[in-house]
Amino acid sequence: MPIVTLGQVTDGGTRKRSAYDEIGDPVTLRRLLEATLLLESNLRLGDLLSHIVEEARSLANARYGALGVLDAAGTEVVEFYVSGLLPDVEAFLLAGPLPTGRGVLGVLIEEPRPIRIRAIGDHPSSVGFPPGHPPMASFLGAPIKVRGNVYGNIYLTDKIGADEFTADDGIVIEALALAAGIAVENARLNQRAGEVAVYEERDRMARDLHDGVIQRLFAIGLSLQGMTSAQAGRAVAESISSVVDDIDETIRQVRATIFELGAEGRGRGIRAGVLSLIEEMRPMIGFPVPVEFAGPVDSAVTDEVAEQLLSTLREALSNVARHAQATGADVRLQVSGRDCRLEVRDNGTGMVDNPAPGGGNGLGNMRSRAESLGGSFEVVQPAIGGTTLIWQVPIMPIASGDLPHYGRGPGT
Repeated sequence: MPIVTLGQVTDGGTRKRSAYDEIGDPVTLRRLLEATLLLESNLRLGDLLSHIVEEARSLANARYGALGVLDAAGTEVVEFYVSGLLPDVEAFLLAGPLPTGRGVLGVLIEEPRPIRIRAIGDHPSSVGFPPGHPPMASFLGAPIKVRGNVYGNIYLTDKIGADEFTADDGIVIEALALAAGIAVENARLNQRAGEVAVYEERDRMARDLHDGVIQRLFAIGLSLQGMTSAQAGRAVAESISSVVDDIDETIRQVRATIFELGAEGRGRGIRAGVLSLIEEMRPMIGFPVPVEFAGPVDSAVTDEVAEQLLSTLREALSNVARHAQATGADVRLQVSGRDCRLEVRDNGTGMVDNPAPGGGNGLGNMRSRAESLGGSFEVVQPAIGGTTLIWQVPIMPIASGDLPHYGRGPGT
């Protein structure tokens, strides 16, 4: 894979000045170069970005630091790394929803250029801090940008020993932001290359499934159907008919799997989004959360539904982590007919009373997301204990012409 370097050269070959050119302090420059050299190491991206935000906080003498990675559209924070918070405060804040880009943080997303503020609360875009957030005053932010592509932002607050950050602090943070941008860009380039290889392998698997499995199931089903017409007795005929039904259901499931294998090559899909979110939240939940998928979830779930579904799942898992006192939980996502149904179950203490329509602990948000899509939200408390959240919304049916062509057999 190509590796992005720090050299900035114009089309005419003349080297442009970078943030590094403005740094005169040899110690600072050495530390920046050491951070940059980590791009060639085998550190995972998360560890590298955590190191960069630590260095940014140290070099600018800031009490707190954070680094937010944006989604591909550059409009929403999808990863957030913090430095300087007490462990219990950090755990509490990261267990809740990530910053959405409102307030001062949103200024950097809307206008990706460095910004210094003497007092955050005095800025016209300031919206205050969420409950449990430590107070912060001075602010320094810089976009994580490479060749015009914005990948996120570095935020520093509370300059130690002074009322505000300096212009030199801004230059240093710009250089670190450049290193962070290179790291994110390289990671995404490598990820795309890996995905291409995976999609090619999935296409091969889909063909093998059709040629090696479905055709045999068809043959077995036809043989059994022929046996039911023989003089075999009513009980035997009914048993064989039940087996034929099971085979038909298996064929439908395999066809759905084939479609998913082919469809995932066209985009990331809700399946990957769900698995990624659960893996992200596993440290705060404290135990693995198994997931069951049923139906053509990747092909049927639209982007609009996927966005609300993932936000709902994040709220639900956050409730499990913070309130349920559970030792186990599981998730089921099913697409059946015109409906998409998400179930999140845990074996925790449950709720004393059935929550009101507005709900608490994020329940009102989950209900609102479902109703905004014409769906419903329900909290069920099974007799065996625990809680089950059921979030169901309608989706557009999949046209038969959208299915990949693998051939058709009897009974399909």
